[in-house]
Amino acid sequence: MDISRRSLVRGAAVATAASFVRPLRAASPVEDFYRGKTIRLLIGTTPGAGYDLIARLLAQHMGRAIPGQPTMVAENMPGAGSLTMMNFLYNRAPRDGTVFGLPLNGVLLEPTLKLMSRTGGAANFDIDKMPWLGSTTEDAQVLWFRSDSRIKTVEDLRIIPSIAGASAPGADNFTVAVLTNNLLGAKMNIVRGYQGTNDVFLAIERGEADGSATAYSAIVVGRPQLLKDGRIHILAQYGRDRLPELPDVPTAMELAPDRDVRDMLSVFAVKFKATYPFVLPPEVPADRVEALRAAFDKTMTDARFLEDTKKSSMPIKPLRGPEIEKLIRETYAIPERTLARLRAAVQPN
Repeated sequence: MDISRRSLVRGAAVATAASFVRPLRAASPVEDFYRGKTIRLLIGTTPGAGYDLIARLLAQHMGRAIPGQPTMVAENMPGAGSLTMMNFLYNRAPRDGTVFGLPLNGVLLEPTLKLMSRTGGAANFDIDKMPWLGSTTEDAQVLWFRSDSRIKTVEDLRIIPSIAGASAPGADNFTVAVLTNNLLGAKMNIVRGYQGTNDVFLAIERGEADGSATAYSAIVVGRPQLLKDGRIHILAQYGRDRLPELPDVPTAMELAPDRDVRDMLSVFAVKFKATYPFVLPPEVPADRVEALRAAFDKTMTDARFLEDTKKSSMPIKPLRGPEIEKLIRETYAIPERTLARLRAAVQPN
């Protein structure tokens, strides 16, 4: 067979070019689904302070780590201590992975203590059927008072009249104040009805109340000048361990008068292991759940996300989604006697 020199050259050129062509990577079903989509991140509180800030920071960065790189938008959906948002997420939100939410962390104890629903709200959801993405940090709720008030210690709260500002029943600022009264012997007058953390801050700055309970990070983020100027005094922290930032402030468990009270406060402190827990509706396809969990975990180590959280003084000590689910399951093993006493203790007198 007569093969011309030109044919040989042409064939070699084609073969050489072909050797540099790499097959295109096939997009995964998850990537195909999320490309061009918008994910809504619902926040179960009012704008401002810790919950709102961390959700908005996550929304700015997490989309880059999701296959298909969808847009993410954060929306506030406050009401009834975040029951409004949780009920929407469970009963009305799309179950396709395009919506997830950040409720108050009291929801982690809802199956055992009914912190949110016992005061008249309706918890129309089952958290065991909802996949958890993770929590951005472990934080403590702190009980604090204005430095110009007469209250300097928890002991003072037992003998000196005081007013604590709070929002909705089920919110930590309300429940911590109630527990301080019922378990540690304080006699605070709890004024509730404020819409959120910022409104409580404003009420105390106006002199309507003497103090409140707030996540420590929310103070650092929302009112850092109060700490820098020494205008507030922190009496106790409601985590299981002292925060490194507050080595001289006792935990409520350390102030407990007996072992039963310590046990109850230890149960309550479970939810502060996952201070800002992010959750999906039920029945989201498993591959999208795993993709979102992986994206959440990746964002927790993303340099740009960490830089922004550092600028905002928002601490990052993440807990993965499966670990939150394990934490919830552990609460089911708590002795009923302890739970019964704690249920009674979270009731205002």
